[in-house]
Amino acid sequence: MENISLDPVDRRILAILQQDATTPISEIAERVGLSQTPCWKRIKRYEREGLIERRVTILNREKLGLDVTVMVAVRTAQHTDEWLQAFAEGIARIPEVVEFYRMSGEIDYLLKIVARDIADYDRIYRKLIHVAPLHDVSSSFAMQEIKSTTALPLAD
Repeated sequence: MENISLDPVDRRILAILQQDATTPISEIAERVGLSQTPCWKRIKRYEREGLIERRVTILNREKLGLDVTVMVAVRTAQHTDEWLQAFAEGIARIPEVVEFYRMSGEIDYLLKIVARDIADYDRIYRKLIHVAPLHDVSSSFAMQEIKSTTALPLAD
């Protein structure tokens, strides 16, 4: 994929949008030293070029009662495309899995799961182990969230 070249104004606009995508164009333009139309055109270009994929609302998981975060390391003895497709489709049907990665090294897949409590996680775990044949599943419970952000670094 081709990298998009960003100037300092682009980076400032994107930093503002990453913190709050509902910031009015007038405020963004004022903060970066542009008039509204050129600022709006830049944002539209970011969207057209796929730099801005979508705008979302980030919910407070604790206010939703999702107090437990679990990192689940999965190892499998099977590494076929068919197995991965079945596993990925099964994981897609478990809404509590909020992140899913194929890894290098000792662990084959890493999942981030949010749950109400340990009993709720056990319910999710029971679904997980029936998605596809697994060799090993290891769960680590987060004791404290120290940093969590959706903002990407905007290097110079």
